[in-house]
Amino acid sequence: MTLALLPEGLHDRLPPLADAAAALEARVLEAARLHGYERVDPPLAEFAEGLATRLKAGGLTDAVRYVDPISQSTIAIRPDITAQVARIAATRMAHHPRPVRLSYAGSVLRLRSPQLSPEREARQIGCELIGLDTVAAAAEVVAVAVEALAAAGAASPSIDFTLPDLVDTLAAGPLPVAPERIALLRERLDAKDAGGVAALAPAYLPLVAAAGPFASALERLRAFDTTGALASRLDGLARIAAGLGDRITLTLDPTERHGFEYQSWLGFSLFAGGVGREVGRGGTYTIVHEDGAEEAATGFSLFADPLVTLGGTPDRRRLFLPLATLPADGAALRAQGWVTVAALEPDDTAEAQLCTHVWAGGEARDIGST
Repeated sequence: MTLALLPEGLHDRLPPLADAAAALEARVLEAARLHGYERVDPPLAEFAEGLATRLKAGGLTDAVRYVDPISQSTIAIRPDITAQVARIAATRMAHHPRPVRLSYAGSVLRLRSPQLSPEREARQIGCELIGLDTVAAAAEVVAVAVEALAAAGAASPSIDFTLPDLVDTLAAGPLPVAPERIALLRERLDAKDAGGVAALAPAYLPLVAAAGPFASALERLRAFDTTGALASRLDGLARIAAGLGDRITLTLDPTERHGFEYQSWLGFSLFAGGVGREVGRGGTYTIVHEDGAEEAATGFSLFADPLVTLGGTPDRRRLFLPLATLPADGAALRAQGWVTVAALEPDDTAEAQLCTHVWAGGEARDIGST
């Protein structure tokens, strides 16, 4: 085995992209802070049992696990930070007035790579609003997600909304489906398998064609909902969309399920121009407390890695300070915003230190003009 190799799906973050990623993270967290979302920083790993039960639909679907040599209990490396924030809100911050607004940033590790990406490790940045299940709460989280995209430098952003519990709601009411067939029906609707849906539950067939630009898709859903079973959800979606105005392109795919296994009535995917896959995801979900009580929450996560390169190669403007430069001069230049690289040996050069400018004659001179 070559010692320089890394496990499949893991990679180093090198300069200047590592610096750019840190700056992006800071901008997104600042956008969240200005809306009252305070940062928490959970550990990279924790007991698997607690992590698995914190979200109503589970939180260990794709976690790397191992036996802790100290406690002899199974430890899980987080595949997602949401369940950890849920734990903090339900335990350490159970006394906090609701809703509680929390933000976070950190690395996650998945057992397997996502379908559209080879990375198993990712940098996740997000916000969670816990303790309130209203359209107003969901609208705030979606709006903060849009501002987070803008802070990340995303051009031509878009949101694709979905209704994760749509099939369950209909199957339990106006369009009954045998319990053992519901999972298969979800899969066929998610895959837009019209033939499969028609063979299984033909009444659901109009949902296959109900995806598209938000306004027209919502109109088709309202026409489909002859019993009014979806009225509150559709009205909520309309209010959320109206609050966004024309800042972002909106689409609706009511039967999209992949990646929304633990969301409840609302889910959304975030996209940015120039990136061929989603750059974030969010929605409503339920936290399970240790006494079995449930609490509503809404949140979103951005995936930092695909966003880092949106602005092209980050600026690496670096100013070389020759050996005789006074420390006070270097401090003054850094106060002006320069990145300074000081010579440590007499034969050190600006070129060797990958600098774009050199301090000479009391001024910063471009390397190309010296």
